[in-house]
Amino acid sequence: MKKGTSFVAMIFLVLFLSELLVTEAVTCDVMGLIPCVTAIMTSQPPSTTCCAKLKKQKPCLSTYLMNPNYKQYVKSPNAKIILKTCGVPDPDCCKGSIKKVHG
Repeated sequence: MKKGTSFVAMIFLVLFLSELLVTEAVTCDVMGLIPCVTAIMTSQPPSTTCCAKLKKQKPCLSTYLMNPNYKQYVKSPNAKIILKTCGVPDPDCCKGSIKKVHG
């Protein structure tokens, strides 16, 4: 019986640890940033909803920056103010860490 109890305990431990390691996948959907449109197009401060959406899509900002359809908005002066106000790092911050390999 002791082996069976140990096995069950080990299964529970594995399940518990796997739950800790699972991270929420972010779906990059620019339509999710609609609450930020007014702040981007005007000088109004971002809403709490806008900031929450930006924080959730933080990993997507670099992708939006590379897309010619969205780049002008991500790089706009208002967008930089919104990112700072919401406490979201500017996606430009990471460009310096990319090294080009010269062959």
